[in-house]
This record gives sequence, C-alpha cells and structure tokens, in this order.
Amino acid sequence: MNLSNLHPAPGSRKSKKRVGRGPGSGLGKTSGRGHKGQKAGSGYSRKRGFEGGQMPLHRRIPKRGFTNIFRKEYAEVNLDELEKVKKEEINLKDLVEARLIKRESEAVKILGRGQVTSSKIIHAHKFSQSAQKKIEEAGGKAILIGNG
Repeated sequence: MNLSNLHPAPGSRKSKKRVGRGPGSGLGKTSGRGHKGQKAGSGYSRKRGFEGGQMPLHRRIPKRGFTNIFRKEYAEVNLDELEKVKKEEINLKDLVEARLIKRESEAVKILGRGQVTSSKIIHAHKFSQSAQKKIEEAGGKAILIGNG
C-alpha cells in the first residue's frame, strides 16, 4: 500500500451541486429556488427562529422567574471523594489530576458528605460548615483561596 492507492470510502464524498447551468442539469434557470417569493432572491438569509412571519415560539411562550447574572457557580467536591487523593496537602491541581474537577480555573466548594480519615490541608474557594468541622476534627486545615 502507498499514497497513490488511497481513496476515500465509496459514497463518503459527494460532488458539489452546480446550479444555474442550463435546463439539462435539472437545476438551471431558477437554480432550484422556484419562482419569485421571499426566498428566491440573492442575499436572502433567514433570522434565527424566523417562522415565516408567524410569531416565533420564543416570543409566544410566557417568560417567568428571574436569572441572577451575578450568580457564582461552584464545582462541588465531597469529603468522601477527597479520600481518593493520596496527598497531605490538596490544591486545585491535585483535584484536576484526580478528575474531581474539570479545570483549575473553576471555583471549588468542599461539601461534608463522608469522613476524613487523615489530617489533610485542603485549599478551596468555599467550605460547607460540616466539611470544615470534619476536616478540623481530623487534625487538618481548611484554607480559603481568594476570589471565590
């Protein structure tokens, strides 16, 4: 086998539709757009959610509630999950390596489900009261990270 023998799988490559190339092509004259009408002209582009002039769905359904644009989202990690990390001092990099959070830039809150078996120093943006109490009872420390 060499590069000259390589071909795409049959049916995986489709030839480009050539419009406006005479009546024999089947897409001549009006180029498959029909006669006249809003969508027949060049430069037509439909807006997102446009329903032909009918009131679009996103404007028909009632709006309710309130969304706080200043809400701070936290990645939650429980104490029983922290037991997977076999380190004395746990920071965000260790949580990413243990796949407890997706990226270091996330704000992390430690929650109190489970027990702490050894004394650990844990760095996070927030701690629940029960988590902080359990960490300190085990002889560890709960250290707050700024900008949380």
